[in-house]
Amino acid sequence: MVFSSEQDLQIKRTSSAFMWTRLLNTPFWALYCMLPFFLYKDMHATPLQVTLVVALKPLVSLISLYWSARINRRRDRLISNLIWAGVLGHLPFFFFPFFENTWFFIIAFGIYSMLNRGVIPAWMEILKINIREKHRERVFAYGAACGYLGSALFPVLMGWILDDYVQSWRWLFPLSAFISLLSVFFQVRIPIAIRMEEMVPESRSFSLSHEILEPWRKAWKLINERPDFGRFQIGFMIGGFGLMVMQPALPNFFVNSLNLSYTELAIALTVCKGVGFAVTSQFWAKWMNRVDIYFFSSWVTGIACLFPIFLAFAQSQLVWLYIAYLSYGIMQAGSELSWNLSGPIFAKDEDSSLFSSVNVLTVGLRGCVAPALGGILGLFSSSLTVILLGAVICAISSVRMFTYSQQLKRQPVNN
Repeated sequence: MVFSSEQDLQIKRTSSAFMWTRLLNTPFWALYCMLPFFLYKDMHATPLQVTLVVALKPLVSLISLYWSARINRRRDRLISNLIWAGVLGHLPFFFFPFFENTWFFIIAFGIYSMLNRGVIPAWMEILKINIREKHRERVFAYGAACGYLGSALFPVLMGWILDDYVQSWRWLFPLSAFISLLSVFFQVRIPIAIRMEEMVPESRSFSLSHEILEPWRKAWKLINERPDFGRFQIGFMIGGFGLMVMQPALPNFFVNSLNLSYTELAIALTVCKGVGFAVTSQFWAKWMNRVDIYFFSSWVTGIACLFPIFLAFAQSQLVWLYIAYLSYGIMQAGSELSWNLSGPIFAKDEDSSLFSSVNVLTVGLRGCVAPALGGILGLFSSSLTVILLGAVICAISSVRMFTYSQQLKRQPVNN
């Protein structure tokens, strides 16, 4: 194929790498999302362990901040950041068939989650550098949709294997991890224009306290200097808190209240969610270019309110479970765009990696509280009560984001 310019080749390789990374990761991601249920049902994990697994996913974002800090204003590290995160994150899953200790699975879950969050700033900066702004949302939406659509198709085969072959998921994880790592061959071909000043070795002597505190200082400074970005973080953190607080209650609700099989669970968690995501992702991408990010996000968190309400209806008719995850997929299609692309949107002509790192950091901060709160509330109330509490919190986020949007229209923020 002949490209009209070097920029066309740059866009083509970057888009292709992003698409293949998402697509090849779909079998692994489908299994990864179900790991808390595997541990609860097959490994007889305790409620504390299930709560810890749910908490780890956002909590390790506090550590992933250090992984992403190495790329701030360092284009020469972007590709290696992606590749090493992929290799190290998938490696523990190759040993799943040989371990019986539940804690090993929990640690592997946490390592992957940390590195998966850690590469987000690198990916967003690569997209910002190599793809023009008017096409960026579409490329991201297509890549994300491919991933979710693949996750929707894979469980059709996976569900009956999981039901008919006890603990077969322990062997499916290494296979899916290998498939996911094939994306490295596409990532190494991404062209990045390196600035010469980035190749000069850093003269500053190593200081442990500086390495630990500097990412936090930079994040706090950015929030103070950019109140518009700070408002977005507050609104999005409330919405994320609402979704997180209900997560520890879901395994108990699905297993004990709904008595779901792995096939039913896989169809809901991946097929319905994937279809909802894939069908609406391009609509969200086009709409994102027409409205401000606060108004856009208010709709995202507003739709999030429907998910727990539909789950409550599932106690009478199971079809509501599938409707719930269809709505979750629709919400997540918008949420992925809002959360991931907010960095480049607010950064404008600046380096976006620090903005995206703050996004990751706030996930970790709410992860310190929300899952633990959901787990504690579940001990003193029903799982459904905790799930509905999430709906109330998401509604508060939606109202807050809408208020920010109205304030922006009355008094535009110029930064």
